[in-house]
Amino acid sequence: MIRFYYHPTPNPAKIALFLEETGLSYELIPVDTLKGEQHAPAFRTINPNGKVPAIVDTDGPGGKEARVFDSTAILLYLAEKSGKFLGIPEERPELLSWLLFLGSGLGPFSGQAVHFQFAAPADLDYAVNRYRREAERHYQVLNEHLEGRTYIVGETYTIADMSAWGWLDRASRVRKGVDDPLAPYPNLKRLFETVEARPAVVRARAVGTGHSFKSVNDEETRRALFPSNYPPAA
Repeated sequence: MIRFYYHPTPNPAKIALFLEETGLSYELIPVDTLKGEQHAPAFRTINPNGKVPAIVDTDGPGGKEARVFDSTAILLYLAEKSGKFLGIPEERPELLSWLLFLGSGLGPFSGQAVHFQFAAPADLDYAVNRYRREAERHYQVLNEHLEGRTYIVGETYTIADMSAWGWLDRASRVRKGVDDPLAPYPNLKRLFETVEARPAVVRARAVGTGHSFKSVNDEETRRALFPSNYPPAA
């Protein structure tokens, strides 16, 4: 059984998609990050970094319970556990390269672009420009790679495509104010639409909808999401 610690944001969405694609048995455990539940000591034993997603596999290696945190690590772990969506062994170097490109580049720059356009104080034009342009640069790198390709790695759908889908789904927030944010990146748009058309996406989008997550952006939320902006408690 996989215990899946979840909040409806891009990185957990990748894991929801993988689980729904494979049919692996899992228990959903909501973590309301706007309330600060990710900072609870019990959750910090699962992810010391205090972020979602995270999983606990009750039947991990050697039959022992195993924790895994960080969406890229979780995708790799679950793909290896299930033997699905890894592509062929000869393509593993390419798969790892693109997973890290997405996990350390496109994802973080997208997240910062969203932060500085929607959450940060006004008049931070340099930061907005820096992160949005870097997110767009990563879009272009991937768009060029996808020329003549259906998927990111090889000829089949893999965890790299799932990873890209999680953040491309937020392109309208990354490129705030643009009606068709993926239009300048036609290959990237085609990839997103290819993944979006999969039946598992509908199920993944339904994950967690039965839980009432906080939606108000108040002082509690800001302290929960951006604790490093505040002095440590005495």
